Amino acid sequence: MTRVFSGVKPTGHLTLGNYLGAMRQWAEVDQHRADALFCVVDLHALTVDHDPARVRRLSRQAATLLLATGLDPELCTVFVQSHVDEHARLSYVLECVATDGEMRRMIQYKEKAARERARGGSVRLSLLTYPVLMAADILAYGADEVPVGDDQAQHVELTRDLAVRFNQRYGHTFVVPKATVPEVAARVMNLQEPASKMGKSDDFGPGIVYLLDEPDVMRKKVMRAVTDSGREVVYDREGRPGVANLLEILAACTGKKPGALADAYESYGALKKDTAEAVVEVLRPVQERHKALCADPGHVEGVLGEGAEKARAMARPTVDAAYRAIGLLPAVSGAPAVALNAAR
Repeated sequence: MTRVFSGVKPTGHLTLGNYLGAMRQWAEVDQHRADALFCVVDLHALTVDHDPARVRRLSRQAATLLLATGLDPELCTVFVQSHVDEHARLSYVLECVATDGEMRRMIQYKEKAARERARGGSVRLSLLTYPVLMAADILAYGADEVPVGDDQAQHVELTRDLAVRFNQRYGHTFVVPKATVPEVAARVMNLQEPASKMGKSDDFGPGIVYLLDEPDVMRKKVMRAVTDSGREVVYDREGRPGVANLLEILAACTGKKPGALADAYESYGALKKDTAEAVVEVLRPVQERHKALCADPGHVEGVLGEGAEKARAMARPTVDAAYRAIGLLPAVSGAPAVALNAAR
């Protein structure tokens, strides 16, 4: 069976974009068609300045929302990255295969580093090397497919390069994965800046609909969305990005085509109203399940514990094989006690 790995980073509150662009696909499609693992990649959240308590809070919230969107522990593996030591173990080994040049060519590193330097600051070393940790996340499980958006495709290419290089130098150890773009996923843009993706943010921006926003807050954000000059409702992503974004959100929520939806509207106001209600309705069951799960935190902890145990069992043989292949001496169980007894 095909194995799929994907994750969410707890650096902000999850958004409508995260749900329509990835999480819904995981619940409705991926967990049913593949041996699927879904992970809260909390170690990645440490690559930037952060509040430890907030990372823990957002990690728990992300895990709860993964379950609330419909992931079933009977069908897939849900866990937290830092609960499985094999991620960090393999990351260092892969750092010994990667090159400095590869890391510095990563687009996200270049952009973030440039911003910090412009402010007179610097970035953490972990920001430079975290694509290798991402590669370890994938390769540890022998994943065949990695569902990603355009902004993460470069990281999957790096993962492929590292897997091929390791296999050629030290013997076949890793499955070489491929990036996949889910067919039914939607690309959701910021309601106030339709040229930018609706991503997680540290503030509560008016252009971002969060999964746990109150319904009236969602409606207000959609009704205040930036549109375009003119009055005609047409689907034109390049020429009318604001209206196109609303049509794509409505299409993703209703299962219809953006172009066909455009023909049904004569005003921006009517389009915004219907889009707002569609967003509220598509997120209503997620919020209801999230509320129920929050009332039973022991259940979530149990799922994460069992998930980590399953993930560890899957990852350990591959990581142990990588250690042996690269030249590390295998640990001998019970050796310290034998040596101590001999000394006595």
